[in-house]
Amino acid sequence: MPKTNIHFNISERKVLLRIFDVLVVLGVLYFVGNTFTFDYFILTKNNWHWAIVLVLYISLFGTIFELYDLQKSSKLDRILASIILTTSVTVLFYLLTPFFTPLLPENRLQIVFFYVSILVALFVWRWAYITLIVSPRFYRNVLIVGENSNIEAIVKAFNTADPNYRIVGFINCERNRKEKVKFKDIKEYSPKEIFHVIKDRNILEIVVATYNSENITSSLYRDLITLLEGGFPIKEYTQVYEEMTQRVPVQFVGKDFYKYFPFSRSNHNKMYLFFNRFFDVLVSVIGLVSGLFFLPFILLGNVIANRGPLLYTQERIGKNGHLFKIIKYRTMIKNAEKDGVKWAKKNDVRITPFGKFMRNTRLDEIPQFINILKGDMSLIGPRPERPEFVRELSHLLPFYETRHIVKPGLTGWAQVKTRYGSSVDDSLLKLQYDLYYIKRRGFFLDINILIKTFSTVIFFRGQ
Repeated sequence: MPKTNIHFNISERKVLLRIFDVLVVLGVLYFVGNTFTFDYFILTKNNWHWAIVLVLYISLFGTIFELYDLQKSSKLDRILASIILTTSVTVLFYLLTPFFTPLLPENRLQIVFFYVSILVALFVWRWAYITLIVSPRFYRNVLIVGENSNIEAIVKAFNTADPNYRIVGFINCERNRKEKVKFKDIKEYSPKEIFHVIKDRNILEIVVATYNSENITSSLYRDLITLLEGGFPIKEYTQVYEEMTQRVPVQFVGKDFYKYFPFSRSNHNKMYLFFNRFFDVLVSVIGLVSGLFFLPFILLGNVIANRGPLLYTQERIGKNGHLFKIIKYRTMIKNAEKDGVKWAKKNDVRITPFGKFMRNTRLDEIPQFINILKGDMSLIGPRPERPEFVRELSHLLPFYETRHIVKPGLTGWAQVKTRYGSSVDDSLLKLQYDLYYIKRRGFFLDINILIKTFSTVIFFRGQ
């Protein structure tokens, strides 16, 4: 067995970041309040709730501005913008809500102390996190057991999901080995070397990734059982894939598909469905009323840049294959599909400059609140697709039509996790996220999607 090593998994690191963000900020504010002439944020028994409000603001705006994105958090230059945005908006809201927070100080220099204290606290702690936690001493070294044909997809998925999860070795269980693994820092070993590899490379986990379990020889099988009985972590690839990437790996699902789709009880939970519909109606009414403030600007932009009808409708597939007409602000030139139905793609010449702006800011989707009020769509769910594309994709992608067991949504897990899809590969990625949502949907996941939707709009990651 390898020597013990400390490793924080994805959820632990996210909790660690949130807890220490709060502790370090409160600690620095306490230090500043007792060292300098700073009395704007002095906690007592009567005003302890000031700290609660500050914690809520940091957590909320930190989530919106991706302060807890592990990929960003592993690089100081990438997380710096999130630190500045989170601090700025947190301080702004804190100052503008004096009913829950301290009254504005007469000496405006106090505000500068408050802002700089939070900014420095977050910066120093995140620098310490990158220096200490995101370092080789906390890497989780992993050994893959599987076929050579799977290794590329595995490495890419895991490297993207968790920078501290390192695949350092590979045991090829294919009986007819044609090619060796050619990935940097990943060495191929024979099945007979498994115990030596675990010891020499300090392996903390084995992931079995094979399409066909018959490829695992009886001797390798016995070695794996011996390790498992000794308490060594051995996991199945699809399980690790789903936990780390938060999507269902449909490309690896076979005849035992029922193991991968124990769909969420919320799909049949009367209370969840009632409140889901209630919030759909409430948010749609608010969205349509708010949309009236943007309407003059959109009308002007449409007259100048789009020069044609403001609205357009298009047939989409909804729950249980039901066809409905989706309503959107027009973002493409007139007669954009005179040559037939086409995928929208990046830098599509059919999209007008003003249409591109509306897509990036999601303003073009405001009329879809009408579809939500009518019951054709929900606020959250898989994006509705066109019948022509559904027919094509359902033949190419396994379980594609499973997306239709719930209502399509204005926003969804795939929309906040990926860019706009324009190919079969993009659709496969979106399908993985959609099935993850259907499998695990609930109040907390819905709230997470809504918060991440704000991030998508703020960072202009629309279509």
